[in-house]
Amino acid sequence: MKQTNEIEPTNPCNKSSFATKKVGLGLVILSFILYGGILLVPAMPFSFGVKALVTSALVFLGEVSFWVGGFILGKDVIKKYKKLLNPLNWFKKAS
Repeated sequence: MKQTNEIEPTNPCNKSSFATKKVGLGLVILSFILYGGILLVPAMPFSFGVKALVTSALVFLGEVSFWVGGFILGKDVIKKYKKLLNPLNWFKKAS
């Protein structure tokens, strides 16, 4: 017979799901940081070839980070943030 005031065990999937979402969001944020790093490349005291290599690496790592983070977060979360980050939506009035 089950008592009504029993405490149900916590679901360990919720904690791991939250941690996974944090990792996914961290990867998406990392992708923005990597893309921002491209702005610093011209100021580097290296040759043109090294700058091209660094830029290519930053673009590649930024894309991989974004898509892996997006895959972890899921389609709905990416759509939400995509709408928020679109500059065309920044000054629209909320209906």
